[in-house]
Amino acid sequence: MSQTPKNSRPPEASFAAPLRMSTRMAGPDNDDQTTVIVDTKPKSKRPPLYKVLLLNDDYTPMEFVVAVLERFFGMNHAQAFEIMLTVHKKGVAVVGVFSHEIAETKVAQVMDFARQHQHPLQCTMEKE
Repeated sequence: MSQTPKNSRPPEASFAAPLRMSTRMAGPDNDDQTTVIVDTKPKSKRPPLYKVLLLNDDYTPMEFVVAVLERFFGMNHAQAFEIMLTVHKKGVAVVGVFSHEIAETKVAQVMDFARQHQHPLQCTMEKE
C-alpha cells in the first residue's frame, strides 16, 4: 500500500478541474441532473509602475542633485554621486521605480524643493 507523504498532494489533486456533483432527484418532473461547481480565484492585476527621471541642466549644482537623491530617494552618498554623474553625462537618469501615486509624490517633492532653493532642476515620471 503506497502512502502519500504528509507535505504533498495526492496525484489527482495536482490539477485544477471543475468539481462535479451529481444529484438525483426523485419525482415525476425531475430528471437526473448534474450540477457543476467551479472554484475560480479572481485574478488581480498588478498596478503599472512608473520610472522617476532626473534631467540635467546647466545651472543646478552637482552637490544639490546629490542632496536631492539622498533626501528623497534614500540613497547613500556613493549611490547618489553615481546617479548624479549619470544625469550630468547622459542628460537623464532613472532614480527610482514606483507606483503611480508614489512616483507622482516624489516628482512633486523634488520640484518643490528645487524651486524653494531657486534651482531649475527637472524631475519627471513615465510609465515603465
